[in-house]
Amino acid sequence: MTDTKPILILGGTGKTGRRLAERLTVQGVPVRIGSRSGSPRFDWEVPATWGPALQGVRAVYISYYPDIAVPGAAETVDAFARLAVASGITRLVLLSGRGETEAQRAEEMVKASGADWTILRCAWFSQNFSEGFLIESLLAGEVALPVGTVGEPFIDADDIADAAFVALTEPGHVGQLYELTGPRLLSFADAVAEIAKAAGRDIRYVKVSHDEFTTSVAAHDLPPEFAWLLNELFTEVLDGRNETLTDGVQRVLGRAPKDFSAYAHETAATGVWSN
Repeated sequence: MTDTKPILILGGTGKTGRRLAERLTVQGVPVRIGSRSGSPRFDWEVPATWGPALQGVRAVYISYYPDIAVPGAAETVDAFARLAVASGITRLVLLSGRGETEAQRAEEMVKASGADWTILRCAWFSQNFSEGFLIESLLAGEVALPVGTVGEPFIDADDIADAAFVALTEPGHVGQLYELTGPRLLSFADAVAEIAKAAGRDIRYVKVSHDEFTTSVAAHDLPPEFAWLLNELFTEVLDGRNETLTDGVQRVLGRAPKDFSAYAHETAATGVWSN
């Protein structure tokens, strides 16, 4: 039976991949984690690791590291998708990003690969505040970003994982692009205020200049691609181009997306934002 074959989850230890793996495992679906610490090992920068990771799987969840917005991501995803199809694995679900040129190029590559594709084009993850680089600032009591009143429809990683689970295990999602957003627009200042309220702490939001932000990012000694990515996301993508809500979660899951306040209260209860 083909359903004994595992689903390969690239980025299987990341925000969405980890959650997807949990969901599949609970339902008894075999999973192979695609990561540099996985077995067999998978590394986007080492194409020789792709073939062994693909061997014997039935579908792939593609989450690109460090982010599908970085230059060259589309070509790499293209090469991987073509190898998967050539290996007889046609079911591909791609995690993509809204308003990102490279991400949209990668989408076109996957569509042209001959795969049975589904694309999950996502807004900013709510979990960037609790499982990403913003957590240090929140713990310090001040979040300083070069973003003003622009609204972002933050999407919960649990909703993304639910959507990926459905797309990979149920019929009717091949050839579908689902644009996933939360149910309302919040500015970053709004989001920080909701987190502060949920955590019972005083956390300030400060709008800084692009130069000040670039300088502070450089001080963190991040890998060059991460520094580039943060600058791109905060100076280019957050220009209002994504200030719209979509019905993607409703279309794929048949329910409303999780609200940011629910995320903030649930996450605050874990103590992750408590000093």
